[in-house]
Amino acid sequence: MLTDAGFSGPPEVIHTYLEPYRAADGVVYDVIVVGRERTDHTWIAWLEFTDVNGRVLRSDRETTQSSAEQVKYWAEGLQMTYMDGALERARRG
Repeated sequence: MLTDAGFSGPPEVIHTYLEPYRAADGVVYDVIVVGRERTDHTWIAWLEFTDVNGRVLRSDRETTQSSAEQVKYWAEGLQMTYMDGALERARRG
């Protein structure tokens, strides 16, 4: 879990995927990318998977970028195979 140390602002939803993500086990998730600015003005981001029961699984940091706009660009390029791995990392976390 992220603490406030080293961050200059609250977490922000950077990107919301319009299509639900269906995991290999058939569970369907809504997925968002959340980012947070650090005191050095770079941004980290992670994925949050929310199932139909409202349970949220959060991955650890998935990327570090120079701006929120770059996090959005990164998020828009993610493929389903990346989502598969991120969900597994979130389940382990």
